[in-house]
Amino acid sequence: MTLQAKWDGVYRNRAVEQPRAAAVLAEFSHLLPDHGSALDLACGRGGNALLLARHGLDTWAWDISPVAIEQLKKTARACHLTIHAEVCDVEAAVFEPGRFDVIVVTRFLLRSLSDAIILALKPGGLLFYQTFTREKVASSGPSNPEFLLSENELLSLFSPLKIRVYREEGRLGDVTRGLRNEALLIGQRRP
Repeated sequence: MTLQAKWDGVYRNRAVEQPRAAAVLAEFSHLLPDHGSALDLACGRGGNALLLARHGLDTWAWDISPVAIEQLKKTARACHLTIHAEVCDVEAAVFEPGRFDVIVVTRFLLRSLSDAIILALKPGGLLFYQTFTREKVASSGPSNPEFLLSENELLSLFSPLKIRVYREEGRLGDVTRGLRNEALLIGQRRP
């Protein structure tokens, strides 16, 4: 089964409800610029893209699944939002240097893209990143360590950026509260 077929099946069988933005974007949307271009990378059904477009950003959304992209386009039309949603194998994508003011990546991890993501940001541009960690307290998300962050790994993957927000709680303290199973980072490209 191809990667595209796998994700098409996931989105085809998932209940079609209004997608929501990830915590890293929803909780810190006040950091977004008033205008500019944004990319929701590996967007799925586009909860992040919808928030970015509502904020007034010229929004692009890339995902390998034509099913997810079609669902996003339908939702965007119903919400009267313009989103440039494209089927794109992000593993093979060519990132234009300095193209985006904002890039959002959630629940997707391909370490080899880190440098390209950084370079695709304009100087002063923001990266919002949230994905699963190895130090999980629940079985949600992938089990393959290749798709899980090691402790503080986001900090090292995006060390050239100025870190504005970082959160990774692991198994510390009361594991029934807080952000568990995932780490989040907001970084800014230096001018």
